[in-house]
Amino acid sequence: MRGGQPLVEVVRLGLVSYQEALRLQQVYVNRHRSGPAHALLLCEHPPVYTTGIRHKPYPEPLLDQLRLQGADVARANRGGLITFHGPGQLVCYPVLNLCSFKKSVRWYVDQLEQTVIALCSRFAIRATTSPHTGVWVGDNKICAIGIHCGRYITSHGLALNCCTDLSWFDHIVPCGIEGKGVTSLSAELRRHASVEEVVPHLLHAFTQQFNCQLTEAAQDGGESPTPVTSAGTSALTNLKDN
Repeated sequence: MRGGQPLVEVVRLGLVSYQEALRLQQVYVNRHRSGPAHALLLCEHPPVYTTGIRHKPYPEPLLDQLRLQGADVARANRGGLITFHGPGQLVCYPVLNLCSFKKSVRWYVDQLEQTVIALCSRFAIRATTSPHTGVWVGDNKICAIGIHCGRYITSHGLALNCCTDLSWFDHIVPCGIEGKGVTSLSAELRRHASVEEVVPHLLHAFTQQFNCQLTEAAQDGGESPTPVTSAGTSALTNLKDN
């Protein structure tokens, strides 16, 4: 805690494989065994289709067809069905102990959705929730949300399409929802909106919705964490996604 607010460490992973991100999430989950160690893992993934644990497993022949498209395929212990992750998509894995926030998974998912809605509003995009989890612009999903929560420790999270190649979604029914489409910030703005541009807005919205403070993770050299201001930019350096 700092000033009565939970302190969350921002960890920038850059472009990292989905399997490596799973491993790193578990590392940060394990840190909570010694006390609150909230972290926000930010990354992009090489092309990968991921399937969740809801309902029956995704048919293996269909997964083989997806592999032929040049993407990896991975199973995950998050909620939801199938989705795509790839370059140009801002993936955020909050590893939080909800005991420091509110001990409610429904509240947590709502806060993630409201975080993305607030981010979109900063780009003058009207985004909303729907009966389906995630964030939508009209009938098009702009952000997928799928979480895991064990003993109030969260993992997995959200995937926001910034400048994603949306044609990857043509090969699946995203999240198993028929009759709906996908969109991105770039598509809505009709200009290129990079992950690097969007990160500060995500951090700002996250601090507001979760009433927390952020610090930058220490670098390899072991420097002290760098404070992140409420405006979502580092107090010492510009925010960048590797």
